[in-house]
Amino acid sequence: MAGATANTAAIDLRSMLTGQNARALAAPMLIILILSMMVLPLPAFLLDVFFTFNIAISIMVLLVAMYTRKPLEFSVFPTVLLVTTLLRLSLNVASTRVVLIDGHSGPDAAGKVIEAFGHFLVGGNMAVGIVVFVILTVINFVVITKGAGRIAEVSARFTLDAMPGKQMAIDADLNAGLIDDKEAKRRRAEISQEADFFGSMDGASKFVRGDAVAGIMILVINIFGGFIVGIAQHDMAMAQAGKVYTLLTIGDGLVAQIPSLIISVAAGLVVSRVGTDQDVSQQFMGQVMSDPRVMLLTAGILGLLGLIPGMPHFVFLLLAGVFGMLAWKKAQHVADETTQEMAAAENAAPIVPAEAQEASWSDVTPVDVLGLEVGYRLIPLVDKNQEGELLKRIRGLRKKFASEVGFLTSPVHIRDNLELKPTEYRITLKGVPMGEGEAHPGQFLAINPGRVVGALPGRETRDPAFGLPAVWVEQGLREQAHAFGYTVVDSATVVATHLNHVILANAAELLGRQETQALLDHIAKEQPKLVEDLVPKQMSLSTLQRVLQNLLEEGVGIRDMRTIVETVAEHAGRTQDPTALTQHVRVALGRAIVQSLFPGNGELNVMVLDPSLERLLMQAVANGGEGAALEPGLADALLQQAAECAQRQEAMGLPAVMLVPTPLRALLSRFMRRSVSALKVLANGEVPDSRIIKVTAVIGGKS
Repeated sequence: MAGATANTAAIDLRSMLTGQNARALAAPMLIILILSMMVLPLPAFLLDVFFTFNIAISIMVLLVAMYTRKPLEFSVFPTVLLVTTLLRLSLNVASTRVVLIDGHSGPDAAGKVIEAFGHFLVGGNMAVGIVVFVILTVINFVVITKGAGRIAEVSARFTLDAMPGKQMAIDADLNAGLIDDKEAKRRRAEISQEADFFGSMDGASKFVRGDAVAGIMILVINIFGGFIVGIAQHDMAMAQAGKVYTLLTIGDGLVAQIPSLIISVAAGLVVSRVGTDQDVSQQFMGQVMSDPRVMLLTAGILGLLGLIPGMPHFVFLLLAGVFGMLAWKKAQHVADETTQEMAAAENAAPIVPAEAQEASWSDVTPVDVLGLEVGYRLIPLVDKNQEGELLKRIRGLRKKFASEVGFLTSPVHIRDNLELKPTEYRITLKGVPMGEGEAHPGQFLAINPGRVVGALPGRETRDPAFGLPAVWVEQGLREQAHAFGYTVVDSATVVATHLNHVILANAAELLGRQETQALLDHIAKEQPKLVEDLVPKQMSLSTLQRVLQNLLEEGVGIRDMRTIVETVAEHAGRTQDPTALTQHVRVALGRAIVQSLFPGNGELNVMVLDPSLERLLMQAVANGGEGAALEPGLADALLQQAAECAQRQEAMGLPAVMLVPTPLRALLSRFMRRSVSALKVLANGEVPDSRIIKVTAVIGGKS
């Protein structure tokens, strides 16, 4: 058993050291190595290797930042900042140990790299070295790092503020079918990563700033520490100790500060990028050097400066000639491209005037099922790029309609219409205007529900959806309107409510053949046999569509498609009449219909017909069927009394519902629908046995 365990451990160790696992160990090993340099003494040769490696890493990071097209392509950059900062500080600690211990032995005591930076770059001059180090530190700390940190901070703030809008835009594309679930998840993850990246960059910039401060402090400490060590321990003269240790410290500081400056420039490039499909070089050449006029004017200005007495003529005139040559080359390139485009246009098919073209099927434009046309001042409400508030409301009302009514409507096609007033909108159904109104962005519509206690200054109007008196008020009067008892909504809600009202009122027309088939396909996923036995074996799709439309016309939702399909399948063998099938379905859905009109388990306060009128109508139906016509005087009296009773019901806070015998329901429902829209007609067979009926009004038959 022990041998098997040992073999397993050996196999796991070999697998960790090969392939992908070996790369996974690289980062932890690098961190351990960096931390080890702070406590373990390093020889001068290893210091040269690590200092050179630090410079190479900084150059690689800078080049990657320049070739990155989007910040998220270099999402590991905040971690790279931390690792490179830690590497520089570890090298500073290791080199400080070597400088203080072996600095008295000569200028190469800490390695050839520090010697080169301390002697070759600044000429062995202490003052020059200190000035150059301070200037590099100021550039890094005050200019580049501070600017990059500010950009990262602002970017993080605006990215977080824009996240809800971007999420809603993704939901809009998903609901409209422009993208699938996988693409929506990818975009949401990208938005989250973008916010995390800029937030991390805001904090990571503090690493570079702290590194610059640490570099100054290490420089001062090393100079004074070396001065003391050289005099006290190695009996060096004050001048000699100051020169030796100062040059070594300056070389140490420069060899760390230059990579730090390069990394800071890389950070600035990453956070200041505007996301495009081009890297920095392509953007620079495409935007700065693209216009020959700019380079020509630059050449002219340099040429004029070069002609001024006392100016360096050769340098100014040389650069003027260079920019002039570049401008000439660029102008030639633009001219060649223009010539090629013109030649291609000439070789293309000739453009035939519109009146000379033959008509084709491409001239037939399909009519949008649902359309919303807006004036130009309402465009921000529906502009996807501006994260229009109305788009979110429309998505919400489509979801609500689907969950309450039972099918998904066609998408709302939105377009601007310059023929409308700036603040006007129009709702169309199959190309026909079904509603119009006005909305004022930045203002609120205060709707009077009938119990307000005060008047408000503003533009008086009516609620476009329900016709209630209302007034457009400024934003500052919103709280006052609430206090007065008004219902206050913004402009986007006004349009969305009106659109929802139109959709609900015309739900039957929105249920086309395609939507009916989609409903059946949805049911077939769980009950394939039920749908297969009904359509097309027992009835056609158009007959089922007509039954569903009848239900929607009477305000009955079709969410319970299982009951509807089962009931239609049960009676389809005896009748194919949509009206008769609709009545059978209503009886099956009776409990849900009654519950929607009278929530809870209380009494059903209904209106009924006078027995004599009921017998008369039953006789008319028996003689003429569903198409029976009423005598004009009787019809007018019936409508008038029904309207009066319905108003009394609503005044008492009760729903206007009339209970009639089953044979009369379809006739009276169709008859009342056009004149007394608020009145609902129930059949006796639709009322569950458990509900108690209370008659509140009797409609007589006298004319």
